Amino acid sequence: MLTSTDARTRIGFDPVEFPHRYGDPRDIEVSALLAAGLAYGRADLFRPKVDALLRQMGDSPAAFVRALDVRGTRKLLTGFVYRFNVGTDVAVLLMGMGRVLREQGSLEALFVQGLQSRGTLHGALDHFTTALRAVPMEALRAALGPERGLHHLLPSPLGGGAAKRLNLFLRWMVRGPDTVDFGIWTRVPAAALLVPLDTHIGRISRHLGLTRRSDLTWRTAEEVTAALRALDADDPVRYDFALCHYGMSGACPAQPVPENCARCPLLQACEVGPGVVAMATRRVGGTTGRKGNGLSETRRR
Repeated sequence: MLTSTDARTRIGFDPVEFPHRYGDPRDIEVSALLAAGLAYGRADLFRPKVDALLRQMGDSPAAFVRALDVRGTRKLLTGFVYRFNVGTDVAVLLMGMGRVLREQGSLEALFVQGLQSRGTLHGALDHFTTALRAVPMEALRAALGPERGLHHLLPSPLGGGAAKRLNLFLRWMVRGPDTVDFGIWTRVPAAALLVPLDTHIGRISRHLGLTRRSDLTWRTAEEVTAALRALDADDPVRYDFALCHYGMSGACPAQPVPENCARCPLLQACEVGPGVVAMATRRVGGTTGRKGNGLSETRRR
């Protein structure tokens, strides 16, 4: 669906562009979790926010968060607002990452600790976010004001939502390395990952018969991943980037476009596209009084 060349182009429209700026695994981890955490809403709105923070953090985000204290968060994050999140929320994330790097050496070590103790991906992520939130909240509130969207940024307890941005972060860290993903976490198998379920993946998954569910929940993500596992048991989320960007690019919009459906490489597997194409063909054929390829008639007009 997407060639490697296409993937390189699409990285510029994806929050994974930020960790691709770095070469050190610890810098990749830190920048990736920050970028994934704020990657909601419109890309043209969250990208400048992430970019500005990373630029202020210097050449090594990992070194920055290791040394970060409450005074440093005040300098970095006073006045920060992005939709649900304010400076205190982001300060918790950054200071939490710094503490983990100082104590355990990597974010991977914390996640693996949770995976071993809890035994499930959901449990490991719950352990991960809970540990990251173990920072001096009263001091941060005094410096930056009360938190607002901390649970949105670092949900704890994790709950039944799809945890799209956390699973996106895991995909970047675990699978690969390839054009998009890094594969720097070697102690977590790609087979254990869950698809980062969002509106694009949900819609396209329903079109392809990967799920019948319409809710964006952990259970739906499990169902979609199970269907993808039938295609690649060792790396089921390898399809996520291509499918998501097929929706993001407008090739598969929420309201189907007949011409898009007609040239879609997934048309034969789709449960929606053939009907859209057939209806458009009948409509144009009835209008012109001709039979045949109505989509071709539409394109010639």
